[in-house]
Amino acid sequence: MNLMTAAALAALTALPLALATPALAAGDAAKGEADFKKCKACHMIVADDGTEIQKGGKTGPNLYGVVGRAVGSVADYKYGESIVAVGAKGVVWDEALLAAYVADPAKWLKEQTGDASAKSKMTFKLAKGGEDMAAYLASVKPAAN
Repeated sequence: MNLMTAAALAALTALPLALATPALAAGDAAKGEADFKKCKACHMIVADDGTEIQKGGKTGPNLYGVVGRAVGSVADYKYGESIVAVGAKGVVWDEALLAAYVADPAKWLKEQTGDASAKSKMTFKLAKGGEDMAAYLASVKPAAN
């Protein structure tokens, strides 16, 4: 097999894998941080040691360390029934799930639960910039051990 044929074969072999993998747009954490002002009415970001990263409301749960955390799992926060059901399935927040959730929380919960009547306590929709918000929230977490 000549070099050109080997390279072409390698490229063709990789093509189906590339086509099967969805492209995820990486978010811009700096843009997400700037957009967090839209979330402050309901959410705060407070580190485990009490350091206030973002002062905000207490209507929604603390978003510190949300990426990597089980859905609906902040202690002492009273979540809605639908998001608790998603968490009970073992779903853990990642950037893609979080970006989809903030775009339309009720729709996301309906998709995750399969229940057309699923509701979200979060009525705000972040139509644009969900990837940026998710990247920012992924950046505010405890340091890796």
